[in-house]
Amino acid sequence: MFDNLQEKILSTIKKVKGQGRITEKNIEDTIKEIRLNLLEADVNFKVVKKFVDRVKEKALGTDVLTSLSAGQQFTKIVHDELVQILGGQTIELNVRGNPAVIFLVGLQGTGKTTTSAKLALYIRQKLKKKPGLVPVDIYRPAAIEQLKTLAKQNDFPVYPTQAQQKPEEILEAAKKWASENMVEVVIVDTAGRLQIDDELMGELGRLKTIWTPGEVLLVADAMLGQQSVNVAEGFHSHLGLTGLVLTKVDGDARGGAALSIREATGVPIKFLGTGEKVGGLEVFHPDRLAGRILDMGDVLSLVEKAQEVIDEKTAKISAQKIARNEFTIDDFLKQIHMMKKMGGMESILKMIPGMNQALKGIKNLTPPDNEVKKIEAIIQSMTPQERRNHKVLNGSRRLRIANGSGTEVKDVNKFIKQFEDARVMMSKMMKMGLGKGGGLNRGGRGLPF
Repeated sequence: MFDNLQEKILSTIKKVKGQGRITEKNIEDTIKEIRLNLLEADVNFKVVKKFVDRVKEKALGTDVLTSLSAGQQFTKIVHDELVQILGGQTIELNVRGNPAVIFLVGLQGTGKTTTSAKLALYIRQKLKKKPGLVPVDIYRPAAIEQLKTLAKQNDFPVYPTQAQQKPEEILEAAKKWASENMVEVVIVDTAGRLQIDDELMGELGRLKTIWTPGEVLLVADAMLGQQSVNVAEGFHSHLGLTGLVLTKVDGDARGGAALSIREATGVPIKFLGTGEKVGGLEVFHPDRLAGRILDMGDVLSLVEKAQEVIDEKTAKISAQKIARNEFTIDDFLKQIHMMKKMGGMESILKMIPGMNQALKGIKNLTPPDNEVKKIEAIIQSMTPQERRNHKVLNGSRRLRIANGSGTEVKDVNKFIKQFEDARVMMSKMMKMGLGKGGGLNRGGRGLPF
């Protein structure tokens, strides 16, 4: 979402790099360009004015530290102000109560129903509490069925809402249901509209009096830009929002919503949603997002992702195999699956400081999904023996693998060559004391992933 904004801000900041001091002369044009960058990203103009005024005030009142250049000092100032605009600190989800009650509200098409399931998974996995889903959007029977399907797929308790019921009746009856099913956190998927109206707000207000929620989360579409600020202000004035969930942040949104909505409404962003899979929800950390925008990386999030998918024992075994040059194609397939769970190689690299800009010059080193699928198909067409010892792959075996994977022999040959080069390279890196984490290391043109 922030790639375009990131590129523009970083290119602007470069203009003060190498300067001995931050002065009014070398900062004025930079401030103007940053203002234009933010406006082009659809950031609310009031938020832009506050931001650039604070950056300018701090920059002109700052002596460059002896250990920093003017560019580094200015980058730090911009980073600190981005963090403040984004909320300053991470605000945790309130799940106090017996049970805790969370309302998800928003306009139609923002992803409330999918977000309900995503939030349920987060609560079960991260907070170790039992979630339950209550669909009350009787105006869209498809939404009720969608939530029931998601609940069944992920083993969540779901209240058996019927389209002919009234929302107030559903919520009242759900109290007994939650108690009987020992639900610890109730997630209520409310109805939406194409726009805010008195009928919708009246219904939501009545629901709040029936079962007082500890959280009222607005699910807002990041693609709306400044419009999302108006939507948030409307819901907040009627319902008193406690948090925001920005969805579709992996789309081509320009970033204006994330940078505007917190500062304009005072309501904290609590989650970012990506994709349609229930695992696509991440806690919103202002400092980490500011770091990503300025290509300072997000190592903490990378470590957290790694901890979720990497088994420590398996990682040590993998590292030992690499060091002894015994890493097999079977091991490589496991690494592919691991990186896919972490969001793919490009997603991983973007969290490493400085790599987002570096990636723009080496785009060809990050294979597209169809290339990764081709590699997987080739490996899946091998026998267990061939995966453990690729040296047995003679001409007839390679022809069989090509036929079985729907590729050509030259594709199989190319992959085997890349794998052998990568294996040698990784072994050398391990002996030099690099890459002791046990995962596939990136570097060198021979690495096939």
